[in-house]
Amino acid sequence: MDKKTVKDVDVKNKKVLVRVDFNVPIKRDGTIADDTRIQACLPTIQYLIKQQSRIILCSHLGRPGGKVVEELRLAPKAARLSELLSRPVKGLSDCIGPQVEDAISKLQNGDIVLLENLRFYPQEEANDPDFAQKLSRLANIYVDDAFGSCHRAHASIVGVAQYLTAVAGLLLEKEVRTLSGLLKNPDKPFAVMIGGAKVATKLGLLENILPKIDALIIGGGMAATFLKSQGYSIGASVFENDMLAHVVKLGEKARSLGVKLLLPLDLLVAQKLEADSTVRIVSIDKVPEGWMIADIGPKTIEAFSKELNGCKTVFWNGPLGVFEIPRFARGTRSLARVLANLKATTVIGGGSTAEAVEEMGLADKMSFVSTGGGASLELLQGKVLPGVAVLQDK
Repeated sequence: MDKKTVKDVDVKNKKVLVRVDFNVPIKRDGTIADDTRIQACLPTIQYLIKQQSRIILCSHLGRPGGKVVEELRLAPKAARLSELLSRPVKGLSDCIGPQVEDAISKLQNGDIVLLENLRFYPQEEANDPDFAQKLSRLANIYVDDAFGSCHRAHASIVGVAQYLTAVAGLLLEKEVRTLSGLLKNPDKPFAVMIGGAKVATKLGLLENILPKIDALIIGGGMAATFLKSQGYSIGASVFENDMLAHVVKLGEKARSLGVKLLLPLDLLVAQKLEADSTVRIVSIDKVPEGWMIADIGPKTIEAFSKELNGCKTVFWNGPLGVFEIPRFARGTRSLARVLANLKATTVIGGGSTAEAVEEMGLADKMSFVSTGGGASLELLQGKVLPGVAVLQDK
């Protein structure tokens, strides 16, 4: 990465504002369902502790719409981080203002505070300069370690960089280096496996990465649009009519580049996308009228597995079925296990794909699990992420 990191600047005894991504899933009782994103920032925080920095963490959580929402306070995240670090982390009740400034003025070297949810202020998402300046007044240096938010031009991501020396955290550096490496010099054969609901959100990625890969594997809800474009009846499955022409062109481009395009051969279909629905395994030309595609079928799992087993690099983003319902999760779970056992570079795009491998306990079997769904997709589209662009060049 051609940007400076926290190790390239003097942070010793300095007040350092660190943008982290503690936007973690929460259970109904308010407890943390998955602390992966909190753990991912530990290397940067631990480095700053060793440098005796005074550490001011900031993050968003959820979509409070610019107002205080009690269930979206960050105090439980401060408590969890305190457990992980075995040292106190104080959660503040605001993120700007005199009380916050007073609390920070009392910090000793090595102390850590976590500011309150940035999105309690509408100015955060609006990238308001005054809000960014108030945040920047809290510190001497800004470190961005929130890769999952780097595609957002928000005040805490790009605004503060106008007022402070701005560098990358260790997680951000690793994310950019790993994902950019897929575009530059991946070991071949290189397969990309894409699932999830919509073609539209991933079309840019597919078009950009197609010349660099050997196989494109399609599953999930977006398979319905691909199958529809080839003339198959997909029952009552949701598809993107405005994407049909794009998908046809993508198939033509794949053929011209010699890229294998693997679509499902059979499907698990259901009368309703509900846990108690009647289900059936059918070939792709036998989807019953009124039924919906819920998962890939066993022949497809076998074909996809065979292709992946011959690869040296795999990037996977998007579940291959309605993963949140266990009976529709076989495809996703089966292919996750295949990737976990590959002697290859396996990179998992963030979001629900990362949640799937974490939930299965397979994250440590993958080469890299990204913490950023949208950010990783935009980076692989070849886009410059706003949060990376504003950091100081090496």
